[in-house]
Amino acid sequence: MTGRLLIALLFLGGAAQKLSDPAPVVGMITGIGLPAWLLWPVLAFNIVAGVCLLLGPRVRVWALILAAYCVFTSYFHWQLRADPWQVTIVVKNFAIAGGLLILAAQGPGRFILFGRAGR
Repeated sequence: MTGRLLIALLFLGGAAQKLSDPAPVVGMITGIGLPAWLLWPVLAFNIVAGVCLLLGPRVRVWALILAAYCVFTSYFHWQLRADPWQVTIVVKNFAIAGGLLILAAQGPGRFILFGRAGR
């Protein structure tokens, strides 16, 4: 439960950061040629996925989706690799994806609010 909580807080915190100060994310998104409006579906996805990971419905599925999301978004950070901070984000995303794959393999554990508890 603690590991799931910490990973969920990472995505929920990212959503809160995007909501409170969207300008840096919009700058990064538009800087690599993507439309600024992508911020809003990404923010919504982070909220929904973080809440589902935390509360427990279909934890294995959400963990797999989020692992793929981390790998996918790393591509966009890699486009900005001249900035060492972006390279660090790529490495962090791969580490988070690894943790999510472990969560997907092991299941949610005993403590979930919705759905069926795992082993």
